[in-house]
Amino acid sequence: MSRRDEILDAAAGLLVEEGPDALSMRRLGELLGIRAPSLYKHVSGKEEILAALQERALRAMAVELEAARPDVRGLGDAYRAWALANPQQYTLVTRHPLDRDRLAPGVEAAAAAPLLAAVGGDQARARALWGLAHGLVDLELAGRFPSTADLDATWRAAIELFEPEPTQKESQP
Repeated sequence: MSRRDEILDAAAGLLVEEGPDALSMRRLGELLGIRAPSLYKHVSGKEEILAALQERALRAMAVELEAARPDVRGLGDAYRAWALANPQQYTLVTRHPLDRDRLAPGVEAAAAAPLLAAVGGDQARARALWGLAHGLVDLELAGRFPSTADLDATWRAAIELFEPEPTQKESQP
C-alpha cells in the first residue's frame, strides 16, 4: 500500500468517525504519527484528499445503485439505504461541491447512470428525482421530520411521482 493510500484510508476513517469538518492536514498527521507538512510529499493538499474521498463515495454509491432493482422504486430504496448507512460519505459527496477536475473520468456518470436509465434517459427528470431523493435523505439525516412521520410512506409517495403511468393493458383487470 502506498503512503498516499494510507493517508486516504486515515482520512476516510476520520470522515466516518468525525465528519467532513474534522478533516485537516494537522489531524491526519496526528493520526498517522507524522508532522502535517510531511503529508505534502504524498498529496498536494486537503483538496486532493477531499476529491479522493468523494470519488470513493461515488464509486461505492454506484455499486449499490447498480445492484438495485433498475426501476425508480428500487433505486430510491437503494439510494436511501446507502445514504443512511454512510451519512458522512453521503454528506461529503452531496453537500460539498465536486472537484470534477480531480475525479477520475466517468466516476460521476457511473453513479448517475442507473438513475438516468430508470427515467428513460431524460436528464431533467433524473436531476429532479435526484433532487427529491436528496432532499428527503437530507431531511431524514437531520432529524427534521416529526417523530410520528411515516417516512416509508413519504418515500413511496415521492417515488410514485416518477413512476411511469400504467398502460391501458396494464390497468385492465
